[in-house]
Amino acid sequence: MSRIDDTREFIPIRIALMTVSDTRKLDDDRSGDTLAARIAEAGHTLADRVIIPDERTDIAAKLKEWSLSDDVDVIISTGGTGLTGRDVTVEAHRDVYEKEIDAFSIVFTHVSMAKIGTSAVQSRATGGVANGTYMFALPGSPGACKDAWDEILVKQLDYRHRPCNFVEILPRLDEHQRRK
Repeated sequence: MSRIDDTREFIPIRIALMTVSDTRKLDDDRSGDTLAARIAEAGHTLADRVIIPDERTDIAAKLKEWSLSDDVDVIISTGGTGLTGRDVTVEAHRDVYEKEIDAFSIVFTHVSMAKIGTSAVQSRATGGVANGTYMFALPGSPGACKDAWDEILVKQLDYRHRPCNFVEILPRLDEHQRRK
């Protein structure tokens, strides 16, 4: 069973936050606000925050830029994970991923099923890794952002979480790029 090991010191990480929307602005970005507040409450640093329109190339370019930055450890996007024609966030993430974290979408679906039943099938939340940076694409609703953060990310982004967590392997994510 998972638990917090209080003998380990908390390690704050730097998280960049992207809202994907053709209509949202910072003053009405409830999902982005939800995640920004939770990031701060958990003791992490909000490294950057942007709103990007639903354009696959623009989303992928920003993901790549952030993944190459020494100032960003994790990228979380919200919005554009549905099934409509403008929902291209998942495709943009996959354009950048080196590895997909398949179980993230499975666990997210499990969490969502408990909250919204079979409507969970309409989300394509995803996670992956590129350039030594974790990336997660969450749905655009504040409820889905709360669920993903509270049930998955807050635990996996805490170095004290046992039996394992994303933070402890963060330094090794790009080891293949350092090999001779």
